[in-house]
Amino acid sequence: MGIDLSLIWAVIIAFGVMMYVVMDGFDLGLGILFPFVKSAGERDVMMNTVAPVWDGNETWLVLGGAALFGAFPLAYAVVLSALYLPLIFMLLGLIFRGVAFEFRF
Repeated sequence: MGIDLSLIWAVIIAFGVMMYVVMDGFDLGLGILFPFVKSAGERDVMMNTVAPVWDGNETWLVLGGAALFGAFPLAYAVVLSALYLPLIFMLLGLIFRGVAFEFRF
């Protein structure tokens, strides 16, 4: 009974995606709560909490995508071709979030 390499890669991909969901969920949660906070001081605290780590969280998503491409290229091709529009909107959201951080400071 040997180690199944495809199972190991699936665990690595799932780990990368879950780390992105957990770590970026904090950033997205603060972004959702941001319009409801009226105090400028509290808004600054919220932004300063997220500012050092917000761009590093996407690294986990890149790890998941690169591992999917490296280990399962056929699944990568099927998933990417089926989800072009949602992925484009997600990437635009990530870009505009970065721009919003820069304009805020």
